[in-house]
Amino acid sequence: MKSRIAGFSRLIDFDKRGVGLSDRKSAVASLEVHMDDIRAVLDAAGSKRAVLFGLSEGVPAALLFAATFPERVSALVLIGGFASLLRDESQPWAFTRDGLEAFREATIAAWGTSAGVEHYAQSAKDDPIYKTWWEKQTRLAASPGAVADMMALYPDIDVRSALPLVQARTLVIHAKGDTAVPVQASRLIAAKVPNARLIELDSNDHAPWLGDQDRIIEEIETFLTGQHSTPVQERTLSTVLYTDIVGSTTRAATVGDDKWNEIMREHNDIARREIERGRGRLIKTLGDGVLATFDGPARAIRCAASIRSALGTLGVPIRAGLHTGEVAFDSQDISGMAVNIAARVVQLAESGEVLTSSTVRDLVIGSGLEFEDRGIHALKGVPGSWTLCAVRV
Repeated sequence: MKSRIAGFSRLIDFDKRGVGLSDRKSAVASLEVHMDDIRAVLDAAGSKRAVLFGLSEGVPAALLFAATFPERVSALVLIGGFASLLRDESQPWAFTRDGLEAFREATIAAWGTSAGVEHYAQSAKDDPIYKTWWEKQTRLAASPGAVADMMALYPDIDVRSALPLVQARTLVIHAKGDTAVPVQASRLIAAKVPNARLIELDSNDHAPWLGDQDRIIEEIETFLTGQHSTPVQERTLSTVLYTDIVGSTTRAATVGDDKWNEIMREHNDIARREIERGRGRLIKTLGDGVLATFDGPARAIRCAASIRSALGTLGVPIRAGLHTGEVAFDSQDISGMAVNIAARVVQLAESGEVLTSSTVRDLVIGSGLEFEDRGIHALKGVPGSWTLCAVRV
């Protein structure tokens, strides 16, 4: 989603205190401090006037900043957010203080696991790949303690008085079935901010990167530029490689954050080196794995085996999944059924196994590579039955 937005804008990515790549020792920021941080980041980036993109709990800070520093904000894009979450006579749909505290305690208890993912991603709550991704991303995003401190502020956040003072043109987007933040929160914002435009999505997902991303991106681009462009896609026959560290959740919890970060740096360096050596294209790192493409399936297999061997010497077991098919390249990401199939294949691989579809096996006949049949499987979300094969290398 970020890569699509960066296609029609200069994107400045902001990690607030205690989150993402920011200092984990930072105290949780009040809205006032958060505004100071936004201004500092804009100054450091040389941005005198910017569009603020607020998501979920980032929306109150964006609204307050726009009302306080109108000369620094050209527009607001607000997704799944709120001005206040605490119930009173003017918003009977909101949460009680006890309800917010119960939600906070449940979130902290589940942090780093897929428990509770349905509150944010209804459409993906039963998808094992998304749930694994969610576990990784929550661990990388913040510690449970930082999340506890941030959520402790929720009952007292109330920027409703600032809404009529927002001068920037504003686009408000919210999923109608959002269970994390009720859609009424955005309806209130749109009603109080002068000339705001509200778009309600036919979705139950709080996370905007699920569901109809194309519509969200098109609405944002049209709002900001007056038109939307059709993404230019390069479509080629490619071999898709997914790798995944086996037991990463348990291992990360056992060794601690510092050691785990060191392991991941080594993992990423090794993966990049071997992919480059195999003339592949690293699409992205995935928290505890990589996604890459190759124009030759034999090179993709040998690359997977090399990554496995190199990481094996460090005591880091991986598994790999490969499939060959048509892939659409869009800016910095890829899509297509071949990508989905490879993602399902890696989930079925055993520790240390390089598992491929029979399509890959058939394409490397004569290469000297040998395979063991792993039977016929149904791949979730993929039509038909698929024969899978383990590589003997």
